[in-house]
Amino acid sequence: MTNSTLEHLVLYMYNESNPSMKALIEKELEENWTLREKLKVLKEAFDRLNKMKLQSPRQQSVDAILEYACRPSKVPLQ
Repeated sequence: MTNSTLEHLVLYMYNESNPSMKALIEKELEENWTLREKLKVLKEAFDRLNKMKLQSPRQQSVDAILEYACRPSKVPLQ
């Protein structure tokens, strides 16, 4: 694999890539400084997100989403 994407790196970081994909990414990480830096940035973001205090959404936002979800679809049936 010569062109790992951010999606590949995220799967790798969460140990969700299959064994062959994992091996290819690890090989590319050894050879590609830019890819290693991208993985480093992803890991830093992951760590920062895990340290953040989560906040509940406003009730007004939840109500708006539920109202939108209950609307009938405007896509014409063919």
